[in-house]
Amino acid sequence: MTAVIAASGGEGLDVETLPAIPGLGGLYARGAASSGRLAAGRLTAGIPGLGGAAHADGPLTLPSVAYRVAEVRTDHLATHLRDYQRLLHEPGSDCLPAGYLHVLAFPLATAVMVRGDFPLPLLGMVHLANDVSLLRPVRLGDVIEVRAWAESLRTHRRGVQVDLVAEVRVDDEPAWRGVSTYLAKGFRLDDVPGDDASVPPADAALPPADDAGAPWAPPLPTGRWTLPAGTGRAYAALSGDRNPIHLSALSAKAFGFPRAIAHGMYTAARALAEVGPQRGSAYRWQVDFAKPVLLPSTVDVAITPASTVPQDGFTFVGWNAARGLRHFSGAVTPL
Repeated sequence: MTAVIAASGGEGLDVETLPAIPGLGGLYARGAASSGRLAAGRLTAGIPGLGGAAHADGPLTLPSVAYRVAEVRTDHLATHLRDYQRLLHEPGSDCLPAGYLHVLAFPLATAVMVRGDFPLPLLGMVHLANDVSLLRPVRLGDVIEVRAWAESLRTHRRGVQVDLVAEVRVDDEPAWRGVSTYLAKGFRLDDVPGDDASVPPADAALPPADDAGAPWAPPLPTGRWTLPAGTGRAYAALSGDRNPIHLSALSAKAFGFPRAIAHGMYTAARALAEVGPQRGSAYRWQVDFAKPVLLPSTVDVAITPASTVPQDGFTFVGWNAARGLRHFSGAVTPL
């Protein structure tokens, strides 16, 4: 391994090249096992004679490794891309939208999270936000390189949060970069002072006030989504993300949800699709997640120009009209 990638903090990461993008099914099995070990270690860490997991009572540190898959072919993905476009309401095109590139890169980021030296449990992590930049068009048939690593472990008022970074390169040039932010509840960084309360936990409603202190009033909707009970299963079949919380009411209840919930990236990517061609061929796509979307559900959505200047892009928000709770909000800005 050779240190050729620098994380945002400037530290060098050893690059480990994998032969192919790993399958999510096997990764979730490993993640379940490692999550159990971490949970058991935290429970027994304070019991004399039992010890506990290495991460339970020591400082939390991220692995100093980036995964890389050098040549990922896309010429065989035409049917898969069309299925994605139909499900997400993306216009038909041979250009891969930013949400689809997330689907391709997500397993490699998950592989980082199930490493034995990753200090947080995969199961139970709360998806807080995404910040994605599509720097240039990526087309069906391009041979891409995918990289992924973890960085920026920091405090949150309900635990710790971490960024999983994935990159797609074409012809050795950056084409797409996605930063997914997750919360691990109940963990603590004793050696980092302060408390980051800037990002709301994804399983709580956003504050019902704007910056001026007035109650939040939903905007006029520009669309309404009717999401059937099988929405999570449909997106799971395309993305490979078969987390039990998305598949059925029965499996979701095991994790504390009354019903299955829609994938956050499904709702974010569908909002991106509704912005449409006005986003341009290169754009930044940001989303913060609030209340999960229970399935089946109706979601009101507003896609609004950020200003009278087209270059400023669009903002979007989705909410439950009956309860007045936001599910997600974000922006799409041409680059």
